[in-house]
Amino acid sequence: MNNALLALAGAIVAVTGTLLAPILSQRVLARVQTQQFERQERAADAQWVREQRVAGVEKRRACYVTANSGYRRYRIELMKYLWLVHKGEVTAQARTDLEETRLAMHTAFAEAQMVASDAVLQELDAMTATLAGAYSRTLHLEDGDPHPGWSFEEIQTELLQLGDHWKNMRGLMRADLGVSPGPTAADA
Repeated sequence: MNNALLALAGAIVAVTGTLLAPILSQRVLARVQTQQFERQERAADAQWVREQRVAGVEKRRACYVTANSGYRRYRIELMKYLWLVHKGEVTAQARTDLEETRLAMHTAFAEAQMVASDAVLQELDAMTATLAGAYSRTLHLEDGDPHPGWSFEEIQTELLQLGDHWKNMRGLMRADLGVSPGPTAADA
């Protein structure tokens, strides 16, 4: 009888194992698939974050190129206009050219206000204020109503000194994009 009970117990264990094997293997497979899905989901999330970061850098880069170009072009056009005022040779076309570049600079500044880092935006604010002051003083000079300290030479010097300010701004832009900042005005 002992042998019969042992055989019966062995048969019960074998039948139970046979019946439970698909259930257990299914649970193990489900757990493995869940873990694999979670890994794929984390990888997809990480990829999305990387893509967003790259897209953000590209957007800032394009914005900085536009701002740098717009500000530089406006500064040059303002210097040309100042020279025409000094020589008394202002034309309607020169005034139109100045206004077009001024508006392009303001458009670039508006875009930068939405995208640029705080450090870059602070530099752009300072550059905008300096250019706006030079613009105003140039128009007063053109009208024959210059205030003390607003001579042609003083305005020209201020516009020329913006070159050093430009190097600082460019360095901040490059640093914000993760590029070596390059030389700054203090290094030159």
